[in-house]
Amino acid sequence: MYIAAGIKQSRPDIVGVGVSYASDPATAVEEAVAQLDRSNIRFVLAFIPDCLNPSEVAAALGHWLPKTSIFGCTTAGQITPRGYENDAILIVAFPRDHFRYASALIKPLNPVAIEQTAIEMQKLDARFQRTANWNRFALMFADGLSKQEDVLVAALEAGLGDIPFFGGSAGNGLAFKETFVLHGGQIHTDAALVILLETDLEFEGVGFDHFLPTAQQMVVTSAIPEERIVLEINGSLAAEEYARLVGCRVEDLSPRVFAENPVLVRNHNVWHVRAIQQVIDGTSLSFFSAIDNGLLLTLGRGKEILRTLDSELTLKNSRGDLPDFILGFDCVLRKLEIEQKNLGPAVSEILQRHHVLGFNTYGEQHLGVHVSQTFVGVGFYPPAMGIHA
Repeated sequence: MYIAAGIKQSRPDIVGVGVSYASDPATAVEEAVAQLDRSNIRFVLAFIPDCLNPSEVAAALGHWLPKTSIFGCTTAGQITPRGYENDAILIVAFPRDHFRYASALIKPLNPVAIEQTAIEMQKLDARFQRTANWNRFALMFADGLSKQEDVLVAALEAGLGDIPFFGGSAGNGLAFKETFVLHGGQIHTDAALVILLETDLEFEGVGFDHFLPTAQQMVVTSAIPEERIVLEINGSLAAEEYARLVGCRVEDLSPRVFAENPVLVRNHNVWHVRAIQQVIDGTSLSFFSAIDNGLLLTLGRGKEILRTLDSELTLKNSRGDLPDFILGFDCVLRKLEIEQKNLGPAVSEILQRHHVLGFNTYGEQHLGVHVSQTFVGVGFYPPAMGIHA
């Protein structure tokens, strides 16, 4: 857990926040829910740490919030009012005054039925009665080990049209074994959750990383695209060639090495990270997002991470207001790099100051693209005339 000395918790006004560090799921949920005003909750998001059994968490949430819609997922870390944490359950309660929703569970996720999913999203939007002068967006939480997020994002974009959507892939700490989403009081694997939201609040999306391309390029010469596995780079075994390019031995490759030495792809004039997940059998590389034969990869170089984070989270609207809070989805590889550089306390202070709440992911969704090693979020501004009574 990262907690900078002297950090004073500061919580947003619009949403309720409950946090617990208890190691027993029932106790953790009871403690977190006790911090919420349950009289005005429209729905809650629950972000579950790897140390708690998700089924027991779901059961406890149903017990303590029996009439509340509960959504969420398992995580690779949490972003609480104290910043980065590893063992905290975080519950964010969205009030009736400012939010309405409709939801859908997509299961099974693998493989994604693109046309059917797009039609389901169109129906979800059509059935959800519009409120005058309220705006729509969607949140997406997907099984982070499904390897289906790229296709799912395309299906959602086709179905939701101009409605922006933001999301994060569920995590499992650094175990990469099994991830879950929470919907309808139950946990689900091989599934994705979509929440279509309406709000009278002004909001703004944000997405950024902290990397610049170098002159070092490489070509994927053999891959298994459906598994996001690269067998060869530049005609050599993928793990060996990547290790050579970053200056280490294959046996020393780890999530921390991948975090500090990302590979980038270019889409028009925008660079996206194609983050590496792990080495397979000492020869191949597994990725967090889409990969294909012939893909040109460019080795990335980091920018100043603290300045970039603080600058990108300073989201001022036309009135000069800062968000009351930012719902954030931050890649676990960013957190690993921050940990490696001993920047955890400084980053936590920035996240705390900007009222960021959310979790560390196995991938992020922004502007119709599934990305990795990126921060994606939605900032919500206070009402122009102040918080409603």
